[in-house]
Amino acid sequence: MKTSAILIFLILLNITSFLSASGQKPGFAGEWTLDKEKTVLANNQLFLSKVSIQLKSDSLLTTRVYENGNGEQYPFVENLSLDGKESKIVIYDMPRTSKASWSNTDGSLIIESITTFNGNNGEENMTAKETWKVDNDGKTLIIAFTNKMAGTESAGINYYNKVK
Repeated sequence: MKTSAILIFLILLNITSFLSASGQKPGFAGEWTLDKEKTVLANNQLFLSKVSIQLKSDSLLTTRVYENGNGEQYPFVENLSLDGKESKIVIYDMPRTSKASWSNTDGSLIIESITTFNGNNGEENMTAKETWKVDNDGKTLIIAFTNKMAGTESAGINYYNKVK
């Protein structure tokens, strides 16, 4: 009798642990570096080479490092609430307005931003939408993006490997 009670207790403990773990968000937190073998990079454009992510229940803190073809790096820190409220920062004299929210369908993270800069024809806006997902084993961050600027749209998918 004692053995069956222990067995039932262990089964209930496993079910409770499974339900608790399945309700959590995927493992976005950590340091991620671009997998250049899987990712197709556009020529002569900045690309997100690595990102450090700290995730709390209500906020997302990232340190993004963009890189150009010459290996020059441009880091910046961004702290966003996860309720879709806009956040404003200035990156290298360029104002940026961003918002982040969770997808209701698949647990992905959606980040939308508008960055204003001075181009050849004066002030221009780059509108970006990123959808972040972590694969099932938690080792790959997948960022699908669409960028719009001056009537031109580019899209792609970047793959990042978890470093820490």
